[in-house]
Amino acid sequence: MSITVYGIPNCNSVKKARIFLEDKGIIYQFHDYKKQGADEAKLAKWCEEFGWEYILNKKGQTWRNLDDSIKALITNQSSAVKLMLENTSAIKRPIIETEKGNLIGFNENHYKSFF
Repeated sequence: MSITVYGIPNCNSVKKARIFLEDKGIIYQFHDYKKQGADEAKLAKWCEEFGWEYILNKKGQTWRNLDDSIKALITNQSSAVKLMLENTSAIKRPIIETEKGNLIGFNENHYKSFF
């Protein structure tokens, strides 16, 4: 099975997901948003699958540090994707893509049943 983990290396949730996969001997590719950027088509696909409100990490420091005038402009999927392309740290992490389906965030019990 082809697995890609999307995220930022120093994110705690990404670290937990990577450790989980490595402990289970699951081989994966890692896509580092900071070095490789984000893909607009993938963001749009994930937003369609899970909802842009969930993909946009409003609990994170990046969102909290944005000016309120910028936050006010994020009213739909298109504006959310544009913001996430410009601020990859605002994307919920990790996102794991597999042929079996996609996972977002880290939940050990969910991972155990999925993998």
